[in-house]
Amino acid sequence: MVSQKVTVINLTGLHARPAAVLAREAKQFQSEISVASGSRKVDAKNVLALMDASIMRGTEITIECIGADEEEALKTLVKAVESGLEE
Repeated sequence: MVSQKVTVINLTGLHARPAAVLAREAKQFQSEISVASGSRKVDAKNVLALMDASIMRGTEITIECIGADEEEALKTLVKAVESGLEE
């Protein structure tokens, strides 16, 4: 298991489009991937769960990956969040 904290920089947080981008990136990997904000933890491959988490700009999230490709998955997802998830 690997994890890393990263701050969401999108102006409107993880609304529909950035949540879809994050889920699409996560689905490339076999590892189980979750996003935690506060005490809430959701499946990063589930767009609706990401949107329902109400993650706003400036929120520090923890990305956690468990599986054979966990290192690559974590690196890719952290980079995606830090780059603004195509926004």
